[in-house]
Amino acid sequence: MSGYLVRRVIGAVIVMWAVATLVFFMLRAVPGDPLATMLFDVGDPAAAEVLRAKLGLDQPVWVQYVKWFGLILQGDLGNSIYGSRVDVVRIVSEALPRTLSLAALSFVLALVIAVPAGLISALRKHSRLDHAVTLVAFLGLSMPDFWLSIMLIIVFAANLQWLPAIGYEPLAVGFWPWFSHLIMPAIAIGTPFTAIIARMIRSAMLEVLKTEYVTVARAKGLLKWRVVLVHALPNALIPVVTVMGIAIALLMAGTVVVENVFAIKGLGRVLIEGILNRDYPVVQGAILAVSAIFVFANLAVDVLYTVIDPRIRYD
Repeated sequence: MSGYLVRRVIGAVIVMWAVATLVFFMLRAVPGDPLATMLFDVGDPAAAEVLRAKLGLDQPVWVQYVKWFGLILQGDLGNSIYGSRVDVVRIVSEALPRTLSLAALSFVLALVIAVPAGLISALRKHSRLDHAVTLVAFLGLSMPDFWLSIMLIIVFAANLQWLPAIGYEPLAVGFWPWFSHLIMPAIAIGTPFTAIIARMIRSAMLEVLKTEYVTVARAKGLLKWRVVLVHALPNALIPVVTVMGIAIALLMAGTVVVENVFAIKGLGRVLIEGILNRDYPVVQGAILAVSAIFVFANLAVDVLYTVIDPRIRYD
């Protein structure tokens, strides 16, 4: 197991390097000049050249890449080239807890709703309840997250005034301020995820309930809840966990849009602002952080297989 984890961590690092390298060269291949954005196209050309040299943008791309990669190996993501030249590590470290809080709450809410819904739908196959869950799941997959975000703001913030419309409060301030600011964006991001997981649990449970060991467990007179939760559900979770690892990409993609709607300065909003400002170091740092979350989340999913099913080993 330890050897497998070492190989996967090395592979994860290689993937992150490949993603960061691709982003580095793609940013510089896009037409446009970051200095034009900074100077609003009206700056003094001589001053612009001085600033270009100061930022190292006058050097060949491969030289910029070697310098940037050397800084990465030292844990330095560089400084923002826009505004007050803030350290990118500081920008990412301030934004990361907000994005992780939002993604974690979305994930938990999705599981709390999806697992019971999928189980009930499978156990009541072709019933009205099953059809209702299927319809709700279809609607959840069909609703764009930005549209759902706006609808939630209109209903719960503007009309009912139950929840704050924008902003973020850290958990250190208190659970309710943290939760009240994140519940609407978490619902907006987690709705498609909930629908996917509910449908996967239903499909997996229908297959597992047909197996011989479930039939034997029922024949022994075990209680129905014990057959479902102890014998059937753990085996049904294997394909569901696989989908969870892939669906994490949905959560991270959703944060890019939803954080801007709710004015939460997480990695998504930092990434959008960096792209609009053509702030190369900020965009590279944000994407590197997002890719790390996605890659290591999938590594955690692989490890979770062995917890759900002890027969699975990576020796």
